[in-house]
Amino acid sequence: MKISRDEIRHVALLARLALDPAEEEAMTATLDAILTYMEKLGALDTSAVEPTAHMLELPAAWREDRVTNVSDTDALLANAPARDGDFFRVPKIIE
Repeated sequence: MKISRDEIRHVALLARLALDPAEEEAMTATLDAILTYMEKLGALDTSAVEPTAHMLELPAAWREDRVTNVSDTDALLANAPARDGDFFRVPKIIE
């Protein structure tokens, strides 16, 4: 077993999870299977594999930074209860 029930209880405490004994047992088995699989992956020789962020060569999906929706101030403030020029007027809350 790669992970103990005490470690499961500790992680559950840190995550503020209340696990009953059956859930602890299931979580132990699940995490043990995951760690065993990760150990198998760690045993693979990847020295000839070039590090990549994505397996396909894709161009950057950047677009020009420009305004496409010019706001209509009068339309935006049409339903405002009070306005002061191009701004909402709100009651003073700090004395």
